[in-house]
Amino acid sequence: MRLPTSSLRLASTASVAVVLLSAGNAYADYTPGQNTKPSGGKHGKTVYASATYSTIKVRQVSGPTGGKHGSLSSVDVNWKPPACWYEPVFTGQELKDFVDENDGNGDVGIHESWFGKGLWTDHYQDGKPEHNFDDAYTVAEGYKNWNIGKDGYFWRSVAPDEKDPDSWDCGKIMFWQDANVVPKVAHAPTPKMLAEYAYNKVEVPDTEIELKPTAKSTVNLPTWVWLDKGRFQEIKVRADLPRTNLWAETTAKPVALHLDPGTQDATTYPASGDCKINDDGSIGTPYEKGDAKKTPPCGITYLHATNGTPYHLKASITWQVSWEGTGGTKGDLPDGTFDTTQDINVQEIQSVNR
Repeated sequence: MRLPTSSLRLASTASVAVVLLSAGNAYADYTPGQNTKPSGGKHGKTVYASATYSTIKVRQVSGPTGGKHGSLSSVDVNWKPPACWYEPVFTGQELKDFVDENDGNGDVGIHESWFGKGLWTDHYQDGKPEHNFDDAYTVAEGYKNWNIGKDGYFWRSVAPDEKDPDSWDCGKIMFWQDANVVPKVAHAPTPKMLAEYAYNKVEVPDTEIELKPTAKSTVNLPTWVWLDKGRFQEIKVRADLPRTNLWAETTAKPVALHLDPGTQDATTYPASGDCKINDDGSIGTPYEKGDAKKTPPCGITYLHATNGTPYHLKASITWQVSWEGTGGTKGDLPDGTFDTTQDINVQEIQSVNR
């Protein structure tokens, strides 16, 4: 039986109790973006009850570690990581063990849960056809004895965020695929998909810039901005999908620091506000005694004092993102940014002795 969540919301307590006593029940979401089905999982183990858990393994291969970090934001507002895909979850024996150990309670797809062993044994043991939860409500042929003894895996849809409307694009219930073969279905995993998944896992350092003067800037005198070498280095994150030969490495390379002075009454250096990141990972040039009236390679001149309300200086690092993966595949992904904001006070003094 398939029971939409819209029906669940209207069902009485008594009727729900009767339903749960039946041999097996399929709970299916009916409205994209409004997922209220029961779910559970064994996070960190090889089998899962919930389709929100992925088996993809992610690790940082190179780049700085430690300190404060944050996630990249794509400069392309229309880009986002994959909403759903399919991946191998169980061998035949593992699926049988999963059903036995969990009393037949778990997800057979992103938006469909089966409760009670009856549905599982009917379809995966006794060969009874079932319907996919896709737009066409296509038929999924049944299996005999969980396909135990065959070389391959049952694949299931995965969605990190099941409330994402696009997660409804993966509507097939758990299906079989022979070993060493990626299924030819829409939203099957690819190296590019893994690269996009890894993009969302890249952690970059906080944009902590050094200023001179450090306490207050002065009207009409430049404030120098720089970062020491090695602060910003290339970061590489690898994603592997177990039980396939699919992998991808996503590389984020820092290319520029953009300064937003927090007011239109300011001049940036360069005029674009984009300071190049040097080959050694440094930005700009450190201030030295006697540089007070020189033009910095990276910096700001404020034209008006703050008068008690500081300007909010925003420093944004642009990261150029590329990837490579299985079989020599490679490509580019949208640039990413990460920014921090700090308060700047500007004093009304025409000359200072530094």
